[in-house]
Amino acid sequence: MTDFAAIDFETANSCLSSVCSVGVVIVREGEIVDRYYSLIHPEPDYYSYWNTRVHGLTFADTYRAPNFRDVWAEVEPLIEGLPLVAHNSRFDESCLKAVFRVYQMDYPDYVFFDTLRASRRILGNSVPNHQLQTVAAFCGYNLAQHHHALADAEACAVIALQLL
Repeated sequence: MTDFAAIDFETANSCLSSVCSVGVVIVREGEIVDRYYSLIHPEPDYYSYWNTRVHGLTFADTYRAPNFRDVWAEVEPLIEGLPLVAHNSRFDESCLKAVFRVYQMDYPDYVFFDTLRASRRILGNSVPNHQLQTVAAFCGYNLAQHHHALADAEACAVIALQLL
C-alpha cells in the first residue's frame, strides 16, 4: 500500500463521539506528503479524568476549538479517494461513525485498514506486544509524543508503509 491516509482520534470521555483531536498523515507513492492536526470541541463536551490522563487534553484546550463538522470540512479533501489506516481501526472507525451520527452527517463508508491486526499477523512474537509505540519502535519510529493524535497518525503511517 503506497497511497493512504493514516488517522488517529483522541476522545474527551467514554463516548465515542467525543473526539477532541484528530491527526491525519497523507501518504502518496510511499512518501508522507502532508500532515493535518486539529483540536476539536468534543460532543458531549466534558472530559473524564482517565481520558485526560492519557492524552493531557482538557476543556481549557478545546472550549474555543472548532466543532467536528468544521474540522472535517478541512480533512475531507485531504483524504478524498484514499483508504484510511489506523492502529486499532475499530476504535477510530467507531469514533468517526459516532461523531458523524451526532452531527447528522452522511457517513461515506470509508475503507479502513488496521496496523494492529497487521502487526499481530505479520510480526507475531517478534515484538513483546502490539501496542502502537512498540510496533512503531520495531519499525524504526520513535513515538515520543504517544497519544498526541498527529504523532500517533505518523507512527501508524510508518508502520503501514512497512507492514501493509
